[in-house]
Amino acid sequence: MQQLSTFVIAHWELFLALVIILALLLTSGLSQKMLGFKEVEPQEAVRLINQQGATVLDVREEKEFHEGHIVHAISAPLENLEARLPALEDYKDKPIIIACQTGERSARAAALLRKQGFTTPYKLAGGLRAWREAKLPLSKGRL
Repeated sequence: MQQLSTFVIAHWELFLALVIILALLLTSGLSQKMLGFKEVEPQEAVRLINQQGATVLDVREEKEFHEGHIVHAISAPLENLEARLPALEDYKDKPIIIACQTGERSARAAALLRKQGFTTPYKLAGGLRAWREAKLPLSKGRL
């Protein structure tokens, strides 16, 4: 035990970095559980779409959506999402994958949907950027 305290005192910067990294790892997983949604990688999202009939909700701006979106995605920009909730009632008890460019807006949208009673919201990990990097198909223009 004395060796540990000697190490911590001698290398406090390393120990502090370790504590910060552990805290970040714990809080990212815990925050998703507390907010009530899961994060899925692009390949898992494809499986949910194909096998469970998951719907994709794209919360990016209309311009971003028209530049390229997941096939059959529903466009509902984050700032208008609350107003669009009545139109999404049919998806309340079905898997719904929320996508944005990088994953930040979709986390807020997933938390909102969960709060409004949606049973299985998923956040697309890495957003459309990760989807593109996985070389998965996108559709352009309006559906």
